[in-house]
Parts: sequence; C-alpha cells; structure tokens
Amino acid sequence: MKTIQKKICLLGDFSVGKSSLVRQFVEGQFDDSYLSTIGVKISRKPVELSEKEVALNLLIWDLAGGDDYSKVTSGYLAGAAGVVMVCDITRKNTLLMLEVYSKQLTKVLKKEIPIVILANKCDLIENREIDDAQLDKISEKINAPWHFSSAKTGEGVETGFRTLSNLII
Repeated sequence: MKTIQKKICLLGDFSVGKSSLVRQFVEGQFDDSYLSTIGVKISRKPVELSEKEVALNLLIWDLAGGDDYSKVTSGYLAGAAGVVMVCDITRKNTLLMLEVYSKQLTKVLKKEIPIVILANKCDLIENREIDDAQLDKISEKINAPWHFSSAKTGEGVETGFRTLSNLII
C-alpha cells in the first residue's frame, strides 16, 4: 500500500470545537476544559483508504479561529491539500463565517481544494440554532459536503475526516 503525506487545516470560529475534534480523531479522547488555540497546533494521524489502496499520513493543522484567523492565513494555509471547516450548531453566527473562511482560503491558495464541513456539538441538539436547510445552503455555496459531529461523543468525527481524505485522493 502506498503512503502519501497530506496537510489539512481546520478552520472555524473560536470555541466551535476544532481542537477537540482533532483530539478525538487523533487520540480518541475528549476534554471539557477550553484552551483557545494560539497560532497553530499540528497533529499527525494515519488514515488507510484500502478501497483506493492508499494510506494517508495526515498532518492536521489546527488554526486559531475568530479574530486571530486573519493573522495566520497565508503561511499556515500554504500547501494544504484539504480543509475541515467547523461550525457550532448552537451558534448560528459560526455557520455564517464559513463562507468568509472559504473566500479567504481561495484568495490565499489561488485555487480550490477539497472542503468538508463539520456541524459540531450535535450532542447539544436541544440548543440547536442551525437547521439542515441552512447547512445544505452553505454546503452548496462553498461546494463542501457536511456531517454532524460531536467531539465529546465522537459521533461523525471519523466520518468527516475520512470524507475529506477520500476527496483529497
């Protein structure tokens, strides 16, 4: 099986759960304590795509969100093969920002790359502010499939990263 190394970036507003999603995907763990990412944190995770006879070694760049994002763009995004964009289903404004991130991504990279949207915190469904129709609309607008996820329970995390891995190959 051939092994290929690919860089992917996580984008989304502060406190949407990007770091928690990475930790759940890489280590299978969740921690309730919130520590804002400053700059970037890089993790590594191998993903086997046996149906394509390829193993991906994902270098996952967890980028700072919110106001800090504008400070980290070009250098950190350079060389990215794909992006996971994350919104928090309990905060509608985090969905609206995905279009902004998408435009900035295209501007910096000067090309389109695969994107997957994770609608995170689906374990908090009773506080949901974003409905499926809104997710479908942004998904169509930025040409990115979406999945519900929960960094806390692990639901949809593996699926989201595997979807992106398949789009990259």
